Amino acid sequence: MFYLLNILIQMKILLNNTSLFESLRPFNDLGFVPTMGGIHKGHLSLIDKSNKLCKKTIVSIFVNPKQFNNKKDLRSYPRNIKKDLKILKKSKKVDFVYVPKFKDIYDDKKKSQITLLKKDEILCAKFRKGHFEGVLDVMNRLTKIIKPKKIFMGEKDFQQLFLVKKHLEKLYKTKVIPCKTIRDKNNVALSSRNFLLNKSSLVIAAKIYKKLVSIKKNIKKKKKIWSFLNLQKKELKNNYKIKIDYLELRKINNLKISSTKKNSRLFIAYYLNNVRLIDNL
Repeated sequence: MFYLLNILIQMKILLNNTSLFESLRPFNDLGFVPTMGGIHKGHLSLIDKSNKLCKKTIVSIFVNPKQFNNKKDLRSYPRNIKKDLKILKKSKKVDFVYVPKFKDIYDDKKKSQITLLKKDEILCAKFRKGHFEGVLDVMNRLTKIIKPKKIFMGEKDFQQLFLVKKHLEKLYKTKVIPCKTIRDKNNVALSSRNFLLNKSSLVIAAKIYKKLVSIKKNIKKKKKIWSFLNLQKKELKNNYKIKIDYLELRKINNLKISSTKKNSRLFIAYYLNNVRLIDNL
């Protein structure tokens, strides 16, 4: 606790809701960047966007147990609060960091009433039962607590962005702002889970991205896209010894299966050395 309070010079760390309410009361133009820690350049790009569009920026660090459908995944999720705070402080672009406890977010014992529509049980929702219900529940609670004017989320988690935007903008006077995916020098999409990968795994991830670019490029030449993608999925599995949950082309406006490259994205989720990675392009 002493460390958390004394790392701060320019940004203010809020360790509970009382501190948060007192600190945020004067401000009505807040930009909010929700994170589960593992701060990287992708998060910093969200903060940059918030700084351009809002007067004040608040970042949350909260590993939400409700959105993990696998207890092992929750236990292995990278956590390093000291490192995260150092990075955020060094950026000199964050006004507030909200580091709540579980009871600050889930201050009541009411069960979430959020359920996904059948049409939304696709992509990650199909393979991670309860995941997005947990995401929507915690984003609903965080938005109610923080009352931001704008929320900044990355396009790497495109389905998450799509569902949060659809859900929150109906309930609150807040806008969810999409921000482009940030990649490393080898074009691997930045993710907190990348901290769990060794160098050889990151090399494979870079090769998979290169292959995905080729697949996307060649889609327009194919009449039977579904068959083409199934074949590519098998090749990826065999060539890189990975497990793939899905490889699908979907429309960006409603996430329905697409038969054309125009206004569509190629989505993938795969396991590399037991670490689940997602990407879209």
